[in-house]
Amino acid sequence: MPLLKRRHFNLLGLSLWAQGLWTSHAFAQDRTLLVVGDSLSAEYGLPRGSGWIALLEEQLRQDKSPWKIINASISGDTTAGGRSRLPALLKQHQPSVVVIELGGNDALRGFSMAMTEDNLQVMVKASQAINAKVLLIGMQVPPNYGADYAAQFSQLFVRLAKQHKTAVVPFMLKGIADAANTTEMFQADRIHPTAQAHPRILANIWPELKKLL
Repeated sequence: MPLLKRRHFNLLGLSLWAQGLWTSHAFAQDRTLLVVGDSLSAEYGLPRGSGWIALLEEQLRQDKSPWKIINASISGDTTAGGRSRLPALLKQHQPSVVVIELGGNDALRGFSMAMTEDNLQVMVKASQAINAKVLLIGMQVPPNYGADYAAQFSQLFVRLAKQHKTAVVPFMLKGIADAANTTEMFQADRIHPTAQAHPRILANIWPELKKLL
């Protein structure tokens, strides 16, 4: 490299470094998507590589997108678990986008809706504090929980998204839990979707997620 060009390059690099713009940390932050979820995102009962996150990774590869996905989902996790794990995940991965797919297990375990709401709010605020964009993925509960409770629970995610100006998918299992062939869409436990259902899950999530990428 000619001396003049090399000197210009070094001066530019020094300037960017001084502004905090030229670091591996900054570039990694621009390309990392963190998913904090439960069994619906952790491929519970599925062949590896058939869940919606694996399908998303394949789609991004085909699109030659530079985004890297960190799937920090744990089967059985609740909003309380996600809340406790999130600070370390944010510090380690410095994501630009955080997808929060939690809350279903709270309802199954009979946790108070106020606690679920508080945990989700803390997670959203923590993500936004590092300038990450947030996508909340909503869930609904069966009618046997009571019509009043079911309505309040389904609106919880939409209300929080509006309050904190985040993206939201109101119902992760739309077209699956309410499909005509529901039995074909769920595993034997009637809780976890089959691999056949996960392309539909991605189709529900992708329109909102792509706006953040």
